[in-house]
Amino acid sequence: MEAKNAIAALAALAQTTRLETFRLLVKAEPDGIPAGELARLMDIPQNTMSAHLATLARAGIVKSERQSRSIIYRADLEGFRELTLFLLKDCCGGNAELCAPLIADLTPCCVPGSSQSCAN
Repeated sequence: MEAKNAIAALAALAQTTRLETFRLLVKAEPDGIPAGELARLMDIPQNTMSAHLATLARAGIVKSERQSRSIIYRADLEGFRELTLFLLKDCCGGNAELCAPLIADLTPCCVPGSSQSCAN
């Protein structure tokens, strides 16, 4: 990821409604949420929600798919993963011991169907 893309993604998330919308979409994975339902859940006008979703999509952290007459929005987890990796690329100057607690917090634990085991 290039710095300009990271800046666009971070700028898109630096607004309350867009941040809350993105977090809601992450919770709704993998099903996504129709645009109208997002507007209703966030209690904002549909045209305002459309503008926020367009900003998030241009930033590469939200994607959409037309299903019949609805547009379903989903968090672009790959785009968000790239942003996270960009931010952590030079974590702790390459000192793995210092980065371990941060990475452990980012690693899913006890995911159904996963071969990972939890220490807890």
